[in-house]
Amino acid sequence: MKKGIMLNADIVEVIAKMGHMDEIVIGDAGLPIPEGVRRIDLALKAGTPNFMETLETLMSEFVCESVTLAKEIQTINPVIELEIKSLIQDIPITYVSHEAFKKQTKKAKAIIRTGECSPYANIILRSGVFF
Repeated sequence: MKKGIMLNADIVEVIAKMGHMDEIVIGDAGLPIPEGVRRIDLALKAGTPNFMETLETLMSEFVCESVTLAKEIQTINPVIELEIKSLIQDIPITYVSHEAFKKQTKKAKAIIRTGECSPYANIILRSGVFF
């Protein structure tokens, strides 16, 4: 059995196969998942698991170079935005329109769907390197 925080085999597999600058997405329950992008559906019910718990767990196993957020989060969901900033600290953030965000998810290695039901609780994480 794997020793560590992240136990979800699908997520561990995706992270292990990612190279520098590959992207993975954590999305709320409503984020559309493009055809052809791997779906890892964690949603059990509204709010479970929530976005931040999923992000915190993923970040414990993932070298993140930068993140992308929908700019709408700044005015519509500033609480989640502040929590993200607190967690990622000095990792650079790029803000794009929600439409541009959805287009960018087409390049992701996977999209992790959570049970989060607050607006714009979505993030694209770009893989860095540990050396």
